Amino acid sequence: MDQIQHKHVNIRGVKLHIAETGTGSSVVIFIHGFPEIWYSWRHQMIAVANGGYHAIAPDLRGYGLSEHHPDLEKASFDDFVEDTIAILDYFQIEKAFLVGKDFGSWPVYLLSLLQPTRISGIISLGVPFFPPRPLRYKDLPEGFYIHRWKEPGRAEADFSRFDVKTVWRNIYILFSRNEIPIADKDKEIMDLVDPSNPIPSWLSSEDLAIYAKSYEKSGFDSPMRAPYKGLHREFTIRNPVVKAPVLLIIGGQDYFLKFPGIEDYLTSGKVREYMSDLQIKTLPEGSHFVQEQFPDQVNQLIIDFLDKQVRSS
Repeated sequence: MDQIQHKHVNIRGVKLHIAETGTGSSVVIFIHGFPEIWYSWRHQMIAVANGGYHAIAPDLRGYGLSEHHPDLEKASFDDFVEDTIAILDYFQIEKAFLVGKDFGSWPVYLLSLLQPTRISGIISLGVPFFPPRPLRYKDLPEGFYIHRWKEPGRAEADFSRFDVKTVWRNIYILFSRNEIPIADKDKEIMDLVDPSNPIPSWLSSEDLAIYAKSYEKSGFDSPMRAPYKGLHREFTIRNPVVKAPVLLIIGGQDYFLKFPGIEDYLTSGKVREYMSDLQIKTLPEGSHFVQEQFPDQVNQLIIDFLDKQVRSS
């Protein structure tokens, strides 16, 4: 990890931690999800840098070594979009490839709709673009983890029974499984993980310690604010179609595929109505954390896509 450099940059009034490596003229910006930080892209950053690209991965505001949103009640996905644009401006980057994962794919897609001339291409891990629907998860039971985490004070009370390292470990284990985390009425989300359950084999004790230290600094309230508790502004883009070339990398065992309508959306071809230049690559045994589980395969898919887009530009 010595080749990855770190700095803090003032972005829209908040000091963001930025990790970067590589000196290539083509830039790749990585946007993480939850419960992650820049570190979840460590394998990919080094791979693209070795492939001749300049890799940049921020800790999103509220995460890791970045400062929190100055007014958490107003935090939203719009902040991640505007922060990414400001990062491009700070580094004087006219155009870049964007890589997103989990909820990190949403600001990537949104940015491509708002400022398409600044996007060379998109790589998304696990999440296709689809027009937002406020009641998308209404048919999932009360114990669905997103329902629980939206409930004021529920996650805080649940998490407070454990230290930060245990909470992060439990969330990672839950999200590594191929079933949607849903708790019984008399149980909490943390109760879904038996203390004897090991962390996934691809995550080392050193990795766990780095993630835990990061969340000890940030806490969980700030990182969870935008994806689970923040403002959801009205989506006003008419006829939204992502026209940038997109590589969608899917882990075949990702629990997200069991969300209502997702698998049908992908297999029926409906997704191509909203993503006009789409490639889908599936790693059958891949989990929600496919980029850490199978870094070599994911890295190769990313490099192949980047090289192809650069050659054709």
